[in-house]
Amino acid sequence: MLSMLGLIGGLALLIVLTLRGMNLFIAAPACALIVALTSNLAIFPSAGADNFIQGYMNGFANFVSAWFFMFLLGSLFGKFMEDTGAADSVARYIVDKLGMKHAVLAIVIACAVLTYGGVSVFIVAFSVYPMALSLFKDANLPRRFIPATLAFGSVTFTMTSAGSPEIQNWIPIKYLGTSPYAAWEVSLVVAIFMACFGYWWLKKMIGKAVANGEQFEARDDDPEIPERDYPHPITGLIPLLVVLALSFILHDSLQQAALIVALLGGVLSIVVINFKHFHNLAKATTEGTNGALIAIGNTAAVVGFGAIAKSSEAFTVAVDLMTQIPGNELIGAAVAVSVIAGLTGSASGGQAIALPLVAPHYLDAGVNPEQLHRVVSISSGALDTLPHNGYVVTTIRAICKETHQAAYWSMAALSAAVPLLGVVLALCLFIWF
Repeated sequence: MLSMLGLIGGLALLIVLTLRGMNLFIAAPACALIVALTSNLAIFPSAGADNFIQGYMNGFANFVSAWFFMFLLGSLFGKFMEDTGAADSVARYIVDKLGMKHAVLAIVIACAVLTYGGVSVFIVAFSVYPMALSLFKDANLPRRFIPATLAFGSVTFTMTSAGSPEIQNWIPIKYLGTSPYAAWEVSLVVAIFMACFGYWWLKKMIGKAVANGEQFEARDDDPEIPERDYPHPITGLIPLLVVLALSFILHDSLQQAALIVALLGGVLSIVVINFKHFHNLAKATTEGTNGALIAIGNTAAVVGFGAIAKSSEAFTVAVDLMTQIPGNELIGAAVAVSVIAGLTGSASGGQAIALPLVAPHYLDAGVNPEQLHRVVSISSGALDTLPHNGYVVTTIRAICKETHQAAYWSMAALSAAVPLLGVVLALCLFIWF
C-alpha cells in the first residue's frame, strides 16, 4: 500500500512540478526519491541490491547513450535551417502559395511526412520548428500553439499507423509475429479520423485565441534575418528531403543508426548549399549544441524517474492488475498499455513492459494478432503524453521555449484526447465488424 501511494504521489507531484515549470533536473530525481523511499529501495549503492542512485542514473545514462547523436544532429539541423534563413524562405514560399489560412496545415503536413518517412518524432520537432516559427509569425498566430501543432503532425495519426517506421509500430512485431502493416484497413480509418478531427480541433482552438485578441509575440532571442539574406526556397527543402530519403532508404539495414546518417546528411547539405547565407556559423553551432544538451538532459531526467518507477513494488502490482482486466481482451490490452505508458511517460516503454505479459495470454485465448498489434500501437500513443513525457518536455521547453502552463493543454487535447478517441474507434470497428 505504501509503495502504491509513493508511486502515485511521486508521479502526481512530478506532473504538478512540471506544469509549474520547475527545473526537471531537480524535480524528476526528487520525485523518484519519494518512489524509492516508499518502496524500500536502498538509496546508496550496495553489493547485489537495487538502489536509487544506480537505478536512476542507469535510466538517465542509457537514454543519453542511445539518443545523444540524434539530439545533437537534430538540434544542429534545426539551428542551421534557422540561421541561414532557409526555414524562413520555405515558410514564406508556402504562405505565398497556400495563403495564410493554410499555414498551420503546412506545418502538420511537414511533420507527418517526416514522421512517416522514418525520422524520429524528437528530431521532427527540431527540424520543423524553425519553419513553424516563421509561419506563425507571418500568419500572426499565437506561438503557444506551435508545440500542439508539431505534436499533432508527429505523434498522432502517423506515429502509430500501419506502415509507419516509428518504433511504436514495430515493437509489437517481435511479440505478435505480425507486420508493420497489421490491420491496415482499420488503421487507415482511424488515421483519417484523427487527422480530420484533430486538425478541426486545432484550428478551432487557434481561431478562438485569435478572436480573443491573441497574436504572435516576438522575443529577443528570435532570429532576425535581413530580407536580402533569404536563400531560394528549394535550398531549404533539399536538406529536409535528404533527411527523409536517407532515413527511408537505410532504415531496414541500419535501424536506429539510419537516423544518425540521415541527419548528418541533412546538416552537411545545409552547410554546402547555404554556406554563404550563414549569419554566424560558430554561434549557430554553439547554440545548437547547447540546445541539444538541454533537450536530452531534460528528457533523460524524466526517463530516470521512469526507471525508478519500474523497479518499485507498486509498479509490478499495477502491471499485474492492468494485464488481468476482465472482459474483451482487446479492451483490456488497450487499457493496460495506455496506463503503463502513462506511468512511464513513454509509448514505447508501455509496449515493451506490457507486451511480454499480455501477448502470450491473449494469443493463447485466440485473439487476432493483427488486431492486437494495432490496438496496442494506437493506445500506447495516448496517455504517454502526460506533462512529464520526454517528448512533451523537450518540445515545449527546450525547442519551443514555452511553458507547460501556456502550451501543454492544447498539446494534450491533440496528442492525448484525439488518440484516445482513435483507440475507441479502433475497438468499435474490431469488435462490431
